Amino acid sequence: MAFVNSLINFFTSNRLLQIESYTTQYADIQKNELLSLLRRAQNTQIGRQYDFGSITDYRTFSERVPVMDYEHFNPYIEKMCCGERDVCWPGMIKWFAKSSGTTNAKSKFIPVTQESLESCHYRGAKDVVVVYTHLYPETQILHGKCLTLGGSKKISQLNENSQVGDLSAILIGNSPFWSQFLKTPTPKIALLSEWEEKLEKITATTVKENVTSLAGVPSWFLILIKHILQKTGKQNLHEVWPNLELFMHGGINFTPYREQYKELCPKGINFMETYNASEGFFGIQTSPHDIGLQLMLDYGIFYEFVPLAEVGNPFPHALPLADVEIGTDYAMVITTNGGLWRYMIGDTVRFTSVEPHKIIISGRTKHYINAFGEELMIDNAEKALQAACKQTGATIREYTAAPVFMGSDNQGCHQWLIEFEKEPNSLDTFRDTLDDALKQLNSDYEAKRYKNITLAPPIVTQAREGLFFDWLKSKGKLGGQNKVPRLANNREYIDSLLSMQ
Repeated sequence: MAFVNSLINFFTSNRLLQIESYTTQYADIQKNELLSLLRRAQNTQIGRQYDFGSITDYRTFSERVPVMDYEHFNPYIEKMCCGERDVCWPGMIKWFAKSSGTTNAKSKFIPVTQESLESCHYRGAKDVVVVYTHLYPETQILHGKCLTLGGSKKISQLNENSQVGDLSAILIGNSPFWSQFLKTPTPKIALLSEWEEKLEKITATTVKENVTSLAGVPSWFLILIKHILQKTGKQNLHEVWPNLELFMHGGINFTPYREQYKELCPKGINFMETYNASEGFFGIQTSPHDIGLQLMLDYGIFYEFVPLAEVGNPFPHALPLADVEIGTDYAMVITTNGGLWRYMIGDTVRFTSVEPHKIIISGRTKHYINAFGEELMIDNAEKALQAACKQTGATIREYTAAPVFMGSDNQGCHQWLIEFEKEPNSLDTFRDTLDDALKQLNSDYEAKRYKNITLAPPIVTQAREGLFFDWLKSKGKLGGQNKVPRLANNREYIDSLLSMQ
């Protein structure tokens, strides 16, 4: 086994040097990525529209090509979905990742090219192994299997030549045959669309395997874990899989779940966060002690960042990687080998470091509360909830929050609907601690809460057990890639949930 690890380290050493070069050579790396993308797509419809062939620098690119969200980029996507060739990337797009979504709104269809699969998504997965084996040279993860919990929607035919499905389904469907020796469950089980059936079959097959790592969304994995422990009669995961050592997670903030996973793994477990979306693989946690995710700069993605204050402007000013600042919230804009051009993906990020460039995901451009000028972002909410949990001994399973609008007989405030894994010792103390933490974290919130003039104290409503699961199930949204909207500037989500309370 030591020989195998030595062999792995030999083959990964060159890649580690390339990743380390991000620290000082990021500007040149990103410039080369942009110019390569422009040359590759210069004869496509969008390439001819904006004359990619004559663009030789970032300034010209940013002046000529507008920043676009999904609504503005959709005309190109519709052409690709209809089977047109050479629209935003050479050739015909064979795969489209269907965004998971949280409501019945129209889903997004994100183009996935062969280049983005190989040079971005799969390369990201390989780099996770590269980084982890470097951090933990004695690791045994490759001597067992990785239990992966992805989406539960099968791939379906979009047109004569193209197919659509969850990103995880596309990745499974296109992965090389040899990778199945390193993963569990089998593709047939992994792609089951019925969630309850999937849980049963994953449990029946994986408990017999030597599982050394887990990969998926923390909240959905907890459901699977509890099912496995119930079926096996075991008390913790190490009784099921003695060699389990790593949980690779992403999709949602891990802070509310960290202690639960530590309790489930009494022999200890390492955590590694990744930032992998339908649009691309963006970041990897390269240090176990650093919450920031290092941006991966040579995956065929060119990054730009729009200051949050400019989001919503018809012509927002975007910054290249070289001009970002630590501590500022930005909407992330990407140009990719998946055929996306200056595309605003909807995530907001905040840099924790610029040499190398490391980020945290601070929220969503459309998931926030600003009904009264308080500008409450998800990052504020997560930190305040963490403080409230610590103060009251609580553990949160799921939550969402929304404004209570001013009426003739009531002030405006925020309502938090929370499903607890472990209830607080005092709901009133939980509420007060949450309120105080938000004041400390967010000066706009503090100003609106001053003497209760604009905002009244928050309302914390305890959700019944299983409410969020039942709500997602009612919308056909069960599965590893579906997420509950944490914050909303209206009451659409919370009222829908409360109607099932």
